[in-house]
Amino acid sequence: MYLPTHFAEDRDEVLRGFLREQPLGLVIAHGAAGLTADPIPFVFDPKAGEQGTLLGHVARNNPLWRDRDGVSEALVVFQGSSAYISPTWYETKQLTHEVVPTYNYLMVQVRGPLIVHDEYKWVRMQAGLLTNQFEGDREPRWKMGDAPQEYLTGMLSSIVGIEIPVRSMTGKWKLGQNRVEADREGAIAGLLESGEPESTAIAEAMERALVEDR
Repeated sequence: MYLPTHFAEDRDEVLRGFLREQPLGLVIAHGAAGLTADPIPFVFDPKAGEQGTLLGHVARNNPLWRDRDGVSEALVVFQGSSAYISPTWYETKQLTHEVVPTYNYLMVQVRGPLIVHDEYKWVRMQAGLLTNQFEGDREPRWKMGDAPQEYLTGMLSSIVGIEIPVRSMTGKWKLGQNRVEADREGAIAGLLESGEPESTAIAEAMERALVEDR
């Protein structure tokens, strides 16, 4: 993706934290039917491989896993919060009117080979990790053992595991870093005034970026 230097986020701990907070990745791959794009929730294992590994699964009927085992590279896009930025929020508008609208967002892109796991033990392991990731401290907490064994075996047999060792991880934090401080502050205030959850999340990210740049 196009990545101006001022929007680049390359801190390893930030990128890894983002994958835990935004686990739904859009897997883009090329196969016999051309390009495909599949949204898949992942578990990120930071200890597997040199840069970590994404662990997921797809329905057995999904052609994503067929004829792909380690042959081609997959691109996985993790999208965070995003919000429209109105030029009316910029102080520069009052001075020169030389401003235009834009859109701010957080995004991480991961590339790596797509490895298939069609073994029951691996699939059950991944499903267990994914369940623990989402159930966490929920009360009541659902566990795989809550389901009848025969039913669970049937459900696990209907999915196929995929593993994507991370070869590269690129973060783009487009948060107005190319604007003067007064414009950034104006945009933050405008976003917060809207009261919308997505706008508030971007405003908070912009505030953190502004503090770091001071």
